[in-house]
Amino acid sequence: MKDYLVRGLVNKRNARVFAINTTNLTNKAREELGLWPCASAALGRTMAVTLMMGAMNKDQEKLTVNINGGGEMGTVLATTHCDGKIKGFVANPEVHYEYNSTKKLAVGMCVGNNGTLQVIRDMGLKQPMTSEVQLQTGEIGDDFAYYFYVSEQVPSVVSVGVLVDTDNSVLSAGGFIIQLLPEATDEDITFIENKMKGFPPVSDLIHQGKTPEEILEMIFDDEVEILAHQDVFYECDCSREKMAEALAALPDSELEAIINEDHGADLKCQFCHKSYHFSEDDLKQIQENKHQ
Repeated sequence: MKDYLVRGLVNKRNARVFAINTTNLTNKAREELGLWPCASAALGRTMAVTLMMGAMNKDQEKLTVNINGGGEMGTVLATTHCDGKIKGFVANPEVHYEYNSTKKLAVGMCVGNNGTLQVIRDMGLKQPMTSEVQLQTGEIGDDFAYYFYVSEQVPSVVSVGVLVDTDNSVLSAGGFIIQLLPEATDEDITFIENKMKGFPPVSDLIHQGKTPEEILEMIFDDEVEILAHQDVFYECDCSREKMAEALAALPDSELEAIINEDHGADLKCQFCHKSYHFSEDDLKQIQENKHQ
């Protein structure tokens, strides 16, 4: 099944809904970044919500989510231009714990909850808009639900999950978001709360072959009106030109030191681990262009 998301409305329940399958793109991130299971789960959950948040925006702004809970995993970051393409990284991907009682991945323990969830929206203005909340659990889904409630005053259900096989490959990944509209009644809230009690893990449903539409139908029957579909991909937009721009942005003294002491530079993209080599002559050309 290909990766895609859907956006819809449930007029009868005064809610807007999003659902997504991110199995393939999460597996691609795992392969390119060398993610261990907990890192696959943390980044996979974060990318799923980030893509669904991108679908909430009409304009293709740049949206970046930065999570750092003080745990061993360090920073978990995902960024998209709200065009269905996403990239991300985990500062320390080689961390792995399981909860003894359930043997499930201990994502919250690896991420930590002594830190923040930060959302940065770059709409091409002078300064990007930044909002952040304190992490509640580090399990990602609960933290985003808290973010929507505190920062955007939108009561939301956020369910995300990643199922990892014994060989560390990603069997399934994705999630859904339910957001109440201002017209929502107590009856609407109670309906959704009751539906969520005992609802199966979304990663299990995707692994069983359920589509994003079918998952929403499990909750709302035939009340969902699907408004849009969007294919989603893990794709890094790094290039030699962008790396050259990064070198040119260094202070003159630092660039001079790299030329005279290192006689070249090797840069690696943190999102796809592709390497770029710049010879001493390349650096001198960058330096010359910088001052033209």
